[in-house]
Parts: sequence; structure tokens; C-alpha cells
Amino acid sequence: MDTAVAEPIAHFDLPGLLEESAESDLIPKLRNALQSASTQLDCEFGDGRSAGELLRSRATLIDDLLRHAWEALGLPKERIALVAVGGYGRGELHPHSDIDLLILRDGNNEADSKGLESFLTLLWDLGLQIGHSVRSVDECIEQARKDVTVLTNLIEARLLLGEEKLLTAVAAGTQDTEMWAPDEFFKAKLSEQGARHAKFGDTEYSLEPNLKGSPGGLRDLQLIGWLAQRHFGWRSVAELTDNQFLTEAEATTIIHGQEFLWRVRYALHMITGREEDRLLFDHQRELARMWGFVDGDKLAVEQFMQLYYRWALALSQLNEVLMLSFDQAVLQAAADDVTLDINDWFELRNGYISAKRDTVFEEYPGGLLEVFLHAGNNPQALGIAAQTIRLIREARHLIDDDFRRNPEHRQLFLEVLRSNNRLTRQLRQMSRYGILGRYLPAYGQIVGQMQHDLFHSYTVDAHTLQVIENIRRFLKPENDERFPVTSRVARRLPKIELLYIAGLFHDIGKGRGGDHSELGAVDARNFCEEHGLGRRDTNLIEWLVRNHLFMSAVSQRKDISDPDVVQEFAKHVGDQNRLDYLFALTVADINGTNPKLWNAWRGSLLRQLYTECKRALRRGLENPADKQEWITETREAAAKLLEYRGFTESELSNLWQERGEDYFLRERAEDIAWHTEAIEGHQDRGQPLVLVRNGVESSVANTTQIFIYASFDIGAFSRTCSRLEQLDLSIHDARIYHGSDGMSLDTYFVLDSSGKAVEDTDRLRHITSYLSDKLSPETGQGSITSRLTPRRVRSFRLDTETSMRVDEDRSVSVLEVVSLDRPGLLARIGEVFVEFELICQAAKIQTLGERVEDVFFVTDMQQQPIFDEQLAEQIQSSIRNKLDSQESQ
Repeated sequence: MDTAVAEPIAHFDLPGLLEESAESDLIPKLRNALQSASTQLDCEFGDGRSAGELLRSRATLIDDLLRHAWEALGLPKERIALVAVGGYGRGELHPHSDIDLLILRDGNNEADSKGLESFLTLLWDLGLQIGHSVRSVDECIEQARKDVTVLTNLIEARLLLGEEKLLTAVAAGTQDTEMWAPDEFFKAKLSEQGARHAKFGDTEYSLEPNLKGSPGGLRDLQLIGWLAQRHFGWRSVAELTDNQFLTEAEATTIIHGQEFLWRVRYALHMITGREEDRLLFDHQRELARMWGFVDGDKLAVEQFMQLYYRWALALSQLNEVLMLSFDQAVLQAAADDVTLDINDWFELRNGYISAKRDTVFEEYPGGLLEVFLHAGNNPQALGIAAQTIRLIREARHLIDDDFRRNPEHRQLFLEVLRSNNRLTRQLRQMSRYGILGRYLPAYGQIVGQMQHDLFHSYTVDAHTLQVIENIRRFLKPENDERFPVTSRVARRLPKIELLYIAGLFHDIGKGRGGDHSELGAVDARNFCEEHGLGRRDTNLIEWLVRNHLFMSAVSQRKDISDPDVVQEFAKHVGDQNRLDYLFALTVADINGTNPKLWNAWRGSLLRQLYTECKRALRRGLENPADKQEWITETREAAAKLLEYRGFTESELSNLWQERGEDYFLRERAEDIAWHTEAIEGHQDRGQPLVLVRNGVESSVANTTQIFIYASFDIGAFSRTCSRLEQLDLSIHDARIYHGSDGMSLDTYFVLDSSGKAVEDTDRLRHITSYLSDKLSPETGQGSITSRLTPRRVRSFRLDTETSMRVDEDRSVSVLEVVSLDRPGLLARIGEVFVEFELICQAAKIQTLGERVEDVFFVTDMQQQPIFDEQLAEQIQSSIRNKLDSQESQ
């Protein structure tokens, strides 16, 4: 589709460029001319020349070059045609794009075949990326009949040289009266687009979007052109506007949006020196620099990507509107309108909610909210009609301060949030069409706002709506298996809409500087008070937004088997109602942050914290659990299990006398019984005892549990971390107990590289035998894994941060490490522990995208905390240096 403005295109003087070359042979002369012209185009790009002009200039240059090469080789121009197709046929040629050629032949002359082979070889020798096919007219028509992609390429065919009648014959044989009738072509291309969008996650907001294939990319614009040209014969945006398929404003958006995407793609080709359509992390920062962005409250790269996402969203919206318009023009043209009256403002026409007249929203601005209520609550509604979407977009400026203060409008918005039908879909449409961002200006600020890391898979607005969708999922029985506890909790919430509001505001403060939880809590309170919510509901929503990260942080960074940790958490929560809402919001938030983030391990931690907090609240905050009572109950429960296996009380007393209180405080009775029975049967104390449980048998659901009983060795933690990584297992929790008998009991909770427990019996046996063999001190420390850091992680630079404090209640030092994730990280930290003679008592390991946030509980050799602040700083400095020097290698 031609979006060109009426400006002259500068043509290169190819003969003049060839004369300037000192080379005498054809290929070097052409290569020098091509390089000279390419350099000039790149310079003009840097000077700000329109990308569209540059693409057409390059296409014209290649036209001239191909004609010159053809004539230089003495190839015939009769009974043959050289045709440009695809993007080259459109006259859009980026620096390293493929040059797609169709050679049409009338007959099959062997001499011609050899000449064509020489021609193509010459082009490849020039370094051009050539895609070609050689066909007769009949073959071309037959291929187009079989494959709509071939037909699509032919729509954009352009004669370069040879007999025009051959291309004319192809055009006549492939018109819609001969094949691919308008409805068939439209359905096929729409299906193609759906499959392409699905391939790229059905979102404009991918972390590394594809400029051509992602929703809102260049292919979406090209599809509009193909449909317009195939069905109507329209070749330009101007013709779409003249025929009222586009408004002037929409046409301007397409022209400027395409220019933006072209410029980004041109820059990508320059940066990479090859054809590249992916906005990889490696390139996003360089593009941000080229666009003149600098770091501020938002990183420069985040500002650039927000610009990209907003253009992609705008173009995706136009694609959506035009697909609905084409649907009406192509598929529904012969059908009679079926209209059902809704009220004075809206009707259901052919299944779509439609404004009764173009002035509806000017007469009744509240309709900008009401239309989404009808779209959600009317079971017959397929969506909102294309023309009504246009009217919504054109009228959204009516949502101003007066609109927001109107009590009727506030009530309408609350009705949307209380809707039991298609809530997420309607909120997404409100966001797409700019209504949600106008009604909630703070939400408008986060539209298209990315967070430049691997932890957040979505922009802030997309994540927010995903959280609300997750809450909706909890209410549906088909999700009970994945979220058994959360689903039950969500269904008994007295006012589910309060959770929706908390979800809507939980991240709304991002990108403004400061604590986004605090900023969002202020916005949430203002919203609740303005919309007439009661004081209790307002306080709950404000508290949820302020504390939406709290439960996740406690479950993953603290020892939730410690009654004191649970008691402290319960005091902060205060009551069962808050706990239920916070639990549901936390699970929805984690699942909406990154599809790979949620796993059975994180789920089990949250369920454990929820259950223990529920017990603490039921017991009463004034009656905290007695540690000694807890220990006694655990010992008695484990003893009862072992009694059935033939153990006597005196035998257990002897076996357990070396176990400290911490062991019975943190371990479950069934695990203690498992450990005890295995230890009693282990005779060779010189060799480590290794036990492995799969996800079903593990006391912590869906995680692989590895128990190691061995002689105490200060290097054991580093060695074990290294061996587990060599087995492609990731550690998520470690509990280490040192007895006065010189033995160590270590438990590691691990998952495989896919984030799942190991279930394969043969692999479990291999893990057991491998660790039994490799963890003996005689085997040495072993080499730390030398696997390469993944490409995406290498795109980030993150200096290691550490902190260290004394926990006097537990008599340990708490060491926190935030660093870039990379192979061998835990083993290297373990080496520092060996260097400073530190004993790791426990570890909480958390990987968040490209970074890790790990917590270690350590003591000196006398099992005392590190009170010496200078020593603590030396330990931290050594960790930072070791990890950061690895990153720079």
C-alpha cells in the first residue's frame, strides 16, 4: 500500500557511479557503485531523510543495477520478463532485505537457462540477498491457485524488463473471477494474520517484538494494502480515505506509523549489518541512543520502547477497525441487516453493538462507558462495530475532569468493574481505544511502559489487565486443578470487585520515581473516595495496593518454617479477610508478571505461608506459637511415624541427640522420619548418603527433594551447588544442619531447567548415583560449570549488590546478594564462604528474569554471626568482585 507523499525521489546515476570506479571488471565496478550508493543512503538516513524515500531510492538503484547486469550479460528481452515481487515489488527495499525476483518465461531454452544462471550468480557475487523463482505463465497461475502466499506476492508484481504481456497474462489469470474469490481471499489472509499474531504471543507488547510479524507491525499494514488492492483495486492510503474506509486522522496515523517502523527497521539493518526484524535487547539500547533518549525517571531504552509500543498499538487498532470494515464490505455485503434495538443510543446490528447515529457520544458522553457494558453483558454481541469504534476514538477527548466528576459516569465505571461477563475483554478494549487511559489518567501514563528486564514479560498496562484476567480465572471451575487453594479463596471473597480495583491500581504508580506501591496506594484511595466506596472497602484496597509485594517477598526471602516469621507476617496482615484478598492478589500478580515465573515451588511456598498465617490468626495474635511446643509436637509426630517402622523411643533419642532444635523447628515430621530411617541404615560414615524424592513423594509438592548426609566439610556447599548445576538442576531452597558429631544434614529443593520437578525414575537414579560419587571430599572441589550465559541475559549489565546484617534471634548473619544470573553463580559464592571459613546454614534462592536475589544465612566456624563489620564488608567485597569479574570476561 502506497503511503508516499508527493515528494521527488532522488535517483542514483548508475552510469556515473560506474565511471567513477577504477575497476575494469563488471562485478567489482557494480560492487563499488552499490557500496558508494549504500553509504550515501546511510548518511542521508542519519541526516533525517524520510525512510520511505530511502527505501524507494534503494529499490530504484537495484532496478537500474539489475537492468545493467542483464544487458551486460547479453540476456534476451523477448519471450521473457524480469519481475520484482514482494517488498521489492512494492518499491520498499531496506539495506539488507531480500530482493525477490520472478522470472517469467515463454518456453524453455537451454541457452537462456545458462544465461539466467550467470545472471543470478553475478547478483550473489555482489553480496545481494536474492530470492527467485523461474516459471512459465501457466505454472505461475497454478502455484497461485494452490497457495495464497504466492498470489499475494503477485499482487505487488512490478515489471523490470522484458515482455510486459507475460506479466499481464499472469494478472489476468489470477484475478478474483478466476481464483481466490474476495471472501476466500479475505478469510485466508485473516487466518494467516491470526496464526502470525499467535506466533508472536498475540500482543503488541512482546519484550523483543518483531517489526514485521508482531501485532501492529509492518505485516498488519501490508495486509490492509493487499485486501484493498485485491478487492477494490485501491493502491494507496489516499484511495482508502477517498472511499471512506479511513478517516483523515487514521490515514495520517498509518502514514506516520509506517514511517516510524521503516526508520526503526532501517536502523536495525545498519546496526546489525544484516536483515533483522527483531527488536532484541542488544539493539534496543542503541536504537534509544539513535532516537536521542537519555536516562531519567525512566531509562532511555524504556522511553524508546514505550514510543514503539504506542505506535504498534495505534496501528494494531487501525488494522482491527479495517478488518471489521472489510468483513462488512466483503463477507456481509450480500446479507440483509439484522438489527435489534437496545436503547435510545445503541442497537445490535449483525451481531455488533452499534451507535444509532454518528452524534451519539456528543449527545450522551456517558455512552463512552455504557457501550462497553452492552458489549460485555449482551450475550448476542460479537463485539463493537467498526464505525462505532471510530466514533469512540474520535470522541474520547470528551472524557475530561468534568466527565470524571460526573456521578453517573462514576457509577457506570463501577458497573463495568462489577460485570460478571467478559470483564477482561471489555477492559482490554477500553484500554485499546484510549477510554481507560482517559478515565484514569494515571493508567494512561503506563500504557506501553516497559520495564527493561527479563522478569516482566509485559508492559505495565498489559500486566495490569493480565492480573485482572487471572483473578477472573480463579472463579472458573476449569482452573481449579492449577489453582486449587486460590480458587476456593477467591470464590469466598465477599466483594470480588474490590480485588479488581486493587489489581487495576497495584502497579499504576510505576515510572514516576519513588515507591510505586505507595504512589499507587494514594491513587487507589482517591479513586475509592471519589467513587463513593465505603471506608472499610477503601482502606482494604489501599492496604492491598501498598502491600501487594509483601506476601511474595516473605514467602521467597524468609524462612517461613520459623514460627516467628509467620507470627510477624500475621501481625502485619491483621485478619483473615485481608489475608484472603492478599493471597489471591499475590497469585494473580505473579502469574501475570511472567508465564515462566509461576511454578509449583512458588505455589507451595505461598500456600504454606497462607496456611500457617491462617492458623496464627485463628489462634489469636496475642497467642503466638510456642517454639518449644512446636518442636515437641514435631518430634512426637515423627516418632509416631517411626514407631510403625520398628524404632524404639531410646533408639530415636540416641539418633536425635545430635540434632539441634532448629532441625525440628524447620523440618516436617514426615521428612524427619525419612531422614532418620535412612541414616540409621547407613553404615559407611566416610561416604555421603544421598536420598532423592520426586515431586509426588516430596513433602513440598511438585519439587525434587535431595537429602545429603555426610561428614562436615566447609567446601560442601560450593561443591554441591556446582554438581547440581552440572545435572541441570536449579536450587530454590537449601537447609543445612551441622551436628556436634561432625556430620552434616543438608536438604536441597530443586527443579529442572523447565521449572518442574524431576519425575523420570532413571534420571532420579542417575542423580543419586552421580551425587554419591561426586560429593565425597576425596573427589576434590570440581570445576565450576563453564556454560555460556544465555544471549538475553548477556544483554544486561548489573553490578552485584550485597548487604549483610546480624539476626540475633536466630544467631546468624543474613547475607543478601542481587546479581546478574549466570552459570556457576552459587558455586562461586560458595568459594567465598570457604575463603572466609563461613558455614552456610540455609539459603533462599530466587531467580527473577536476568537477575538473582539470593539470601544466605551464615555463621563462622563457631556457629556465631559475623559481628565484625570490617570482616562483613570484606566478605561482601569478595563476592562482588568474584561475580562481576566473571561478568566482564
